[in-house]
Formats: sequence, C-alpha cells, structure tokens
Amino acid sequence: MAAAAELPRIDWERSQLPEQSNHRNAAALFDPPRQHAKNTDDMNESHTMQCMEVWGGNQPVDCGVVMAGLDAWVYSRPYGNAAAGGDVHYVSSCATGRITRLLLADVSGHGDTVSAAAVNLRNLMRKFINFIDQTRFVRNMNEQFGMLAGGGQFATAIVTTYFASTNELAICNAGHPPPFVYRTSNKTWSVLEPGNKTETRKSKNVGEPVVASGISNTPLGIIDLARYDQFATRMAVGDMILCYTDCLIECRDAGGGLLGVEGLYKIVQSIDASEPAQLVTALLAALRALNPSNLLEDDITALLFRVNGLAPRLTLREKARSLKLWLGSVVRALKPGGGPVPWPEISLPNLGGAMVDKLGRAGHSKGEDIERGSG
Repeated sequence: MAAAAELPRIDWERSQLPEQSNHRNAAALFDPPRQHAKNTDDMNESHTMQCMEVWGGNQPVDCGVVMAGLDAWVYSRPYGNAAAGGDVHYVSSCATGRITRLLLADVSGHGDTVSAAAVNLRNLMRKFINFIDQTRFVRNMNEQFGMLAGGGQFATAIVTTYFASTNELAICNAGHPPPFVYRTSNKTWSVLEPGNKTETRKSKNVGEPVVASGISNTPLGIIDLARYDQFATRMAVGDMILCYTDCLIECRDAGGGLLGVEGLYKIVQSIDASEPAQLVTALLAALRALNPSNLLEDDITALLFRVNGLAPRLTLREKARSLKLWLGSVVRALKPGGGPVPWPEISLPNLGGAMVDKLGRAGHSKGEDIERGSG
C-alpha cells in the first residue's frame, strides 16, 4: 500500500461530519472527477471525495480515503505494469453522501475494448448514483455487456451499495469470486455469499429468471435474462469487506496447488486485521512469499472497505446546497455529451431521508431484509 499519511478532513460539500481523529495511516484515494494519476506520486496525493462524484477506472492505483460511512483502500495493478488493465473499479457518492456504491469488475479483453467498457460502467455509475436500490444498475450492466457479447466480451463483477442511514450493505455477485467479511464482534473473517445464513439475510432476484434453466449469477453479458441474487447484511462500526479479482484465487501454494477461494480465505484469516490500511499489503506479500510465480500472470485488484460510523449529518442549509448540486448535475447532463441524467430513486428512504433523517431509516429500523422492486 501507499506510504502512511495523515488523512485530511473530508469536506463533503461542507457537511459537518464527526471528528475523524481515529482514521489515519492512509493516503487519499479519490482524485477529483475526470482526473487520473499520471504516476505513483500523483496517486498518493490527498484529494477530497465530493458528493455526486464517480471515481475510478482501470488504471493502477494504491491508496485509501475516509468517506461518510466508509473507509476504503484499493490496490490495482494491470498485468505487465501497463497503463490500464482489465480490472475496473469505481466508487460513487450520492448528492447527500448517504449512498456509497462500490463496483469491482474483471472485464475480458484488452486495450480499447476494455477502456470503452470502463467508460460505459462509469456512465451507469453516474446514472444510478442517487439510487439506494442497485437492481436496475446491475440489470443495465448485463444489458450493456450483452450488446458487446458479439465481440466476445463479458465481465464478472461484485456490486455493493452501502446506505449510511441504516448501516446496511446490499451485495450482488455476477460470477465474481465471493468477498470476505470481517466482524468486529467476534474478530473473525467469513465468506460473504447468499448461502451463508450466519452472514446474510433473505436474497432477492435482479432481473427476470431464465426460463427452465435455473441459471443465475452468471458473468455479465452471457445470458440476456439472467437472474442475479441480491442479498443484504447489517454492518457494525469496524466491520470490513474484502473484494478481489481472480488473480488472487489463481495463486499457487508452496507445492504448486491452486489456492482457490478456500486457500485464499485461510491466508486472509492469518493476516492481522487490526491495521486495515496495511491489510492488503500484508496479504499480497504473503501470496508472493508462498510461491514465486504468484501475482505475475494477470491484473491484480483488491478493494477493502470498513464501516467508520461517520454518517453524514446535514443542516437544512447544506441539504439545500445538495439539491442545488444535483440540479447543476442535471443541467450539465442535458447538454450535448453531458452523459446520463442522475435522477434520484423515488422512495421514502431516499427522497424523504434527504430532508428528514428519520425517514431515511423508514422500513429498516428493525433489521428487515432489503426487499425492493426490480425497477
């Protein structure tokens, strides 16, 4: 990971956040919109993650940030130290800072083909930036890659949406290796997937089921009407999620055997989780030490995020400023080449919660499952 540095206070459009004195030992992750690091020193500079911002891409990066609700650390290195690779990562923040979406995708192909897919994914992130429900976003991703399937392009992806008002995380997995979750309550890691009843609640389907096939959670672009399971889990302050691309599970042990998810899970369990800013560094070092051939044959990306309890608290004046910011983004989107309009999700937690905090917790105060329409 990047050299340790004290994190700056996050402005969030002048939102008044709690003190952040406990969140240190990381460099800032997010460059300003549409700007990317040109070299390692640029990547390690401190930047502020703004509301209505989508950050990421398929360039190399190694750093972290404090956001409203989450701390995040990302390491991404394209194969052969290229300027861009097939692993695509994006993070978005809504107009009020309550909705944070994190996407990690492994796109087939190379060069301009992957870069075009990365641009399409960025546009979708912006289009649904103000949606708590991620089902339409996932379905649109599948449709986008379906249109590219004629050229043989597809992608695996893990999509997570964190709603700071309820500390609830929604997860959708499209053929991607399952993430790991660390619980501060018992200081242990586990695999986060729908079948793990101790970690997740009732699943739901994204899109329409494939008739008579029973096929679900396939990579994006493989089946037009694929079904994707979305599941939810309640997070506590200090809980962490680790997402990664397949390069990590394709590593070999000392005897040359493939690690797979189970082997990687055992290594993650052995890493000290008390220093999240150093966790990915330690994990990659352990994999390299295990077998000299590891991490050399593919793009590498690992995304770690932790709940920090810094839910946005906006005054009426700041809420009005958020509305002004959103209206400005709509005006820009309506101009030629302005991209998609970031319309808000029409729901009580989203629109009502933007004005009255209590409404943002409507329907979730008793720990129910996420049960929303498929859009």
